[in-house]
Amino acid sequence: MSKNPQDISFAFFGGEPLAIPSLEALKTKGLLPKLVVTNPDRPSGRSQELTPPPTKVWATEHNIPVIQPESFKNKVELAALLEREWDVFLVTAFSAILPKWLIELPKHGTLNLHPSLLPKLRGASPIRSAILEDMRETGITIMHMDEKMDHGPIVAQETIEIPETNWPMRATELNTLLAEKGGNLLAETVIDWVNGVIQEHEQDHAAATFSKKFTKEDGEINLSDDAYKNLLKIRALEGSPGTYFFTDTPKGTLRVKIVDAKLSPDGSLNILRVIPEGKKEMSFEEFTKNISR
Repeated sequence: MSKNPQDISFAFFGGEPLAIPSLEALKTKGLLPKLVVTNPDRPSGRSQELTPPPTKVWATEHNIPVIQPESFKNKVELAALLEREWDVFLVTAFSAILPKWLIELPKHGTLNLHPSLLPKLRGASPIRSAILEDMRETGITIMHMDEKMDHGPIVAQETIEIPETNWPMRATELNTLLAEKGGNLLAETVIDWVNGVIQEHEQDHAAATFSKKFTKEDGEINLSDDAYKNLLKIRALEGSPGTYFFTDTPKGTLRVKIVDAKLSPDGSLNILRVIPEGKKEMSFEEFTKNISR
């Protein structure tokens, strides 16, 4: 017998930036999780006040129980997961690696939303990597998880080609676009998956490519390098870890964070906004006037 959306018992594992758009899309389809699993509260801001992640805030507003395990080794902390039977688990941008026993716990296994066209860009930073690698054609994949990273069979996929006039996108913009598209695809897929009307297919593992977790060191820009490649890096790494360059001043070498830039009509890099080390954000024009004094 086919299950209606409200009868599907699922737990949702999620984090930023994809979780809340996914949850909103699921809610629109009549799918609300019985449990949300998300990251622990962390210190935030100058005051380092303990702050709940947005996914927890969303769940609390919808009266959905939340657990925030530091790991999946202590099963006492996981009682809410282990005390009932589940149809499926859904995973979206969850930061921890799920053990095999947990992935296989629900009747229909675990589905993962990944913001790339698997097997391309497996790993930690597919959205930033797509921009950095100048991939205007990207997309989203719903995968039946196994114990290997982004390795399981593909359940559904949607290709998204960004118009040339909107490229290169900023990482936050592409995050938002793929989160909304991915949430909708996940919501459309899970009902058919639980009801057994979708066929999965194996990834082409020989064609797999990988993305890495970017560090602060990856953000250094050499202003003499190719302008377009530098713009790709600025757009891809915006926010955290961000991009920066070093410049010599009468007081020594200065590290300058790039906030915004674009290409000029002649193809050169036009830096618009910066944050010099130890200073507030300012226009690049103001910065160049200040360092010449």
